[in-house]
Amino acid sequence: MRHKVEPAVRYRKYFADCTAMRRVTLRCAARLVFAALWLLVEVCRAETGTPSLAERVIWAVNAGGDAHTDVHGIHYKKDPLEGKLGKASDYGVRLPILRSSPEDQILYQTERYNEDTFGYEIPIREEGDYILVMKYAEVYFAQSQQKVFDVRLNGHVVVKDLDIFDRVGHSTAHDEIVPFSIKRGKLSVHGEVSTFNGKLTVEFVKGYYDNPKICALYVMKGKLEDVPKLQPHPGLGKREEEEEEEDDGEGGESEKKSTSTAPKNPVRSGPRTPNPYATDNSSLMFPILVAFGVFIPTLFCLCRL
Repeated sequence: MRHKVEPAVRYRKYFADCTAMRRVTLRCAARLVFAALWLLVEVCRAETGTPSLAERVIWAVNAGGDAHTDVHGIHYKKDPLEGKLGKASDYGVRLPILRSSPEDQILYQTERYNEDTFGYEIPIREEGDYILVMKYAEVYFAQSQQKVFDVRLNGHVVVKDLDIFDRVGHSTAHDEIVPFSIKRGKLSVHGEVSTFNGKLTVEFVKGYYDNPKICALYVMKGKLEDVPKLQPHPGLGKREEEEEEEDDGEGGESEKKSTSTAPKNPVRSGPRTPNPYATDNSSLMFPILVAFGVFIPTLFCLCRL
């Protein structure tokens, strides 16, 4: 009887050991699969959780006006220069502003101007690529060469001889967009480099024609393609088409003539085409392959137990 009982005991013990080992293996496999799935979720969240436009704006001011939140969620603060420098004007509130949404026309209807050079200081603590967007509309003068001025960024001239009426006409929204970067304590803009001390100084420089001004401005992290576009300007588009037709029809001397009479500075109200790679999610395939690579061998080992 002793020899018959011992094999049965050993078998039951072996079966119990196998069962325990299988449970441990299942727990380990479950933890591995959970870890792989968690990694996949985190990577997907990092890839798809791009900050919104409003979240990337680090500073925004409605010059000469009160606080305002635009259709993109950007919150413009009340002008910090109120009562300190320059003069605020709401002369433009009586006029509808072309190219702007009705909700945001106030950003182009109010302004701050000064009889001398003036500006704003913007603190920037992080390095990276930035965009300065300055909003304008000519609501007073009805012809060009009446208000012309420069814009400087930490001493660098980033906009030369800005004549708003010459660019877009009367009571029409116009955005000047200036990309710049801050890396290793250096400011880079328009191919020029200077030391950066943590403050971005935007200056509107007094020229020979009237006083410099600004309607609204903001600084955001990002690239040119991230900046919202203004609505199309039908008048400018028609003028460009007419100039192209004249160039094609006459050629030669007429081509030179049309080139000389063209505006010195093109309208810069936003990028012409979006970045085709801005929504590229090909990097999401890597964590998916990792998850399958962990799960399939684990499932194969469990089936052999």
